[in-house]
Amino acid sequence: MPVLEFVLQVVLGISSVLLTLLILLHKGRGGGLSDMFGGGMSATVGSSGLAERNLNRFTIVLALVWFVSIVALGLITKFQVI
Repeated sequence: MPVLEFVLQVVLGISSVLLTLLILLHKGRGGGLSDMFGGGMSATVGSSGLAERNLNRFTIVLALVWFVSIVALGLITKFQVI
């Protein structure tokens, strides 16, 4: 069981960092901090629709991996026999 817990902690750490990076890659929708730092100008240039959809898919899949690893770690911790 300690090996599974270690693997889940590594998966959680890697998925947390990657999820943060993927969220930061998303295009700003306007009116927020992205406009303050020049995000409004890049909105006119824009990225392709396919790239944005793929980024959304990767983000959702990685968020599911992150969520499952947190739930699994919580269950292991709860039912761990000392």
